[in-house]
Amino acid sequence: MNYALESANPYLLGPYAPVFKEIVTTDLKVIGEIPKDIHGVYVRNGPNPKFEPKGHYHWFDGDAMLHAVQFEDGKATYRNRWIRTKNFIEEEQAGESLWQGLMGRLSANMDRPWNRGVPLKDTANTAVAFHNGKLLAGWYMCGDLYAIDPITLDTKGVETFHDTLDAKVMAHVKVDEQANEMMFFDYELTASYLAYGVVNGTGKVKHFTKVKTPGPRIPHDMAITENYSVLMDLPLIYDLELMAKRGRAVPVFRKDLPSRFGILPRYGDGSEVRWFEAKPCYIYHTINAWEEGDEIIMDCCINPEPTPQQKLKPNATKMDKLNAYLRLEAFLYRYHFNLKTGETKEYPLDDRKTEFPMMNSRFLGRKSQYAYNQHFDLSEKLRFDGLVKYDTEKQSAETYWYGEGRFGSEAPFIPKKNAIAEDDGYLVSFVTDERDGQSEVVILDAQNIAGKPLARIVLPQRVPLGFHACWVDGDRLFK
Repeated sequence: MNYALESANPYLLGPYAPVFKEIVTTDLKVIGEIPKDIHGVYVRNGPNPKFEPKGHYHWFDGDAMLHAVQFEDGKATYRNRWIRTKNFIEEEQAGESLWQGLMGRLSANMDRPWNRGVPLKDTANTAVAFHNGKLLAGWYMCGDLYAIDPITLDTKGVETFHDTLDAKVMAHVKVDEQANEMMFFDYELTASYLAYGVVNGTGKVKHFTKVKTPGPRIPHDMAITENYSVLMDLPLIYDLELMAKRGRAVPVFRKDLPSRFGILPRYGDGSEVRWFEAKPCYIYHTINAWEEGDEIIMDCCINPEPTPQQKLKPNATKMDKLNAYLRLEAFLYRYHFNLKTGETKEYPLDDRKTEFPMMNSRFLGRKSQYAYNQHFDLSEKLRFDGLVKYDTEKQSAETYWYGEGRFGSEAPFIPKKNAIAEDDGYLVSFVTDERDGQSEVVILDAQNIAGKPLARIVLPQRVPLGFHACWVDGDRLFK
């Protein structure tokens, strides 16, 4: 891409560079052996701009592309597809990019459709989950949730849940597989509330309420237990006056404000929320939460300094600012919220810089022991150089390193058939080698992740580095 070379933007080059072919390939080359009991689909979302970006490109701006590997009978099939969002289709018809991105001039987008109070393109490029027979892809700012065929990856359109949804939806929806319910939130940058809803097993929004906040808030994730949901009012906010003055999106970290966690019953009204205060930080991703006695315990990754770009020198370049913005020095953390006393207890579980956590999704909302986090290489660019398995009960960890010049993706857990233990299964990750552009899928034994991969599946094209992934078990896929 000539424009990438001209601008030297690393998030358009090398392992981040977009691909432009949508393909389906069967009978992939396998080094090792794919376990025969792996049956389902591994899907990952991420940015992949189709047209030359206007203005300075931020990694979060790219159009959504799904990459997936379907497993059955020890064989694998790879496919990739752009998500045909409304904005993608509009640009495809125009034959060019119509938006400036997160680090561009918002004034250039004033005549474009606005999303959640800002003139930014809703790309649905952030996360992907599975509920009621559909993949659901969403955007990090809260936007339209797009329904995707889990096998073909064809876009079915904006998900309305049988016309029962009257809101936008967060990217990280929470699916309780045991109850077959999905929880979500919504916000607006010009309104002082968090909306919260529950989609039931018939695919309809059966509960929706609003929770008041002191001002506009921008949480990225939430947590659920068997009976409660945990919403977040965190002190990283967008200063609307500053955005209007500078003409671009400006996040501000208010260290004078606490982090607040709002706990309400799964089907509770917004007025029932109970707020718990903690040290100021930002939380991109939770791992799990569960009820234990009078407490709700929540494991997550916290970032105590979410705006490092504000510490740069006045002469810092746009690339300096982008690299600083994406430098996530997060680590594993635990909260205890006591529903009886109203007290909060908080402490780190590890000091390694890890994020993009996954777990055995069958345990979501129930007590769990293991988390599978991506380890940051902490270079100028955001890359995952290893996969860390945490045992939060034993306070121990082991790591699989992807290897020199090789970087992985968020790694979902695949339970074995008739699994006995929580970690009885596999981990799967897209891995891209920046030296030769070759990509593959590695399958690891979750009970021995530091060991040699059980299988390495060579892919027919490079998979750019991206964001979030999910595993859809065949038993759920073909119900």
